Amino acid sequence: MPHAEAPPPQVRPAPRAPTPRTSNDEGFRLSKLLSDRGLASRREADDWIAAGWVTVDGQVAVLGQRVKPEARIEVDPAAHAQQARRVTILLHKPIGYVSGQAEDGYEPASVLVTAANHWKDDPLRRPFHPAHARGLAPAGRLDIDSTGLLVLTQDGRVAKHLIGEDSHVEKEYLVRVQYQGEGALPEADLHKLQHGLTLDGKELKPAKVSWANEDQLRFVLREGRKRQIRRMCELVGLKVVGLKRVRIGSVVLGKLPPGQWRYLGDNERF
Repeated sequence: MPHAEAPPPQVRPAPRAPTPRTSNDEGFRLSKLLSDRGLASRREADDWIAAGWVTVDGQVAVLGQRVKPEARIEVDPAAHAQQARRVTILLHKPIGYVSGQAEDGYEPASVLVTAANHWKDDPLRRPFHPAHARGLAPAGRLDIDSTGLLVLTQDGRVAKHLIGEDSHVEKEYLVRVQYQGEGALPEADLHKLQHGLTLDGKELKPAKVSWANEDQLRFVLREGRKRQIRRMCELVGLKVVGLKRVRIGSVVLGKLPPGQWRYLGDNERF
């Protein structure tokens, strides 16, 4: 049974160790040894090892490693607390990265979640741990040729809140456009962007669309169809030449630089 308190820095050899299944020279599987000593489940132990929280004789352990009982095994004291706390990352996605799995030779935006790319002005001041970059899933998409605020999370509750069927969280975009017709975009077409367009045979929800300046529109949506804004603009003769997401709910992109990320603050809510 796992202890309620954080494990001690050093794991001492168990009084009785199981007999190795292969040869006596190979020792015991590290994750099983941690489990047998009541420090973690096998799955938790594997997660600790993969995250770099376990060392053997001063060297970072690897998955599947076998150790002898006399080996010096150390576990990061913060392992329990760190693992139990799922993180949500706010990334300023640059152009050229896909939101989810790698595709067509392009890397997923999650590869940018590294210590080197952690925004130095992150107000949370939380130290980065490699485990924070594991299991991150995008809560919403940004096209490869779009930039701005992308949420990556280890917490399924956050993802459901942002992209679930019942989600009503606003997403705000600044969209630079060129009108393909003569003169300026007719007021009637601006009203169509706000409500009255259909994509894939389904009517779009009402949107807030207004001019931010002479060549840039501000879109506020409560849904996220595939390439929705670009397709909406095409229907009224607008060509999108730049698209940037600047807000999700009450969380804003702010001064976060392109290619850098910060943690969602403890008091921040979408």
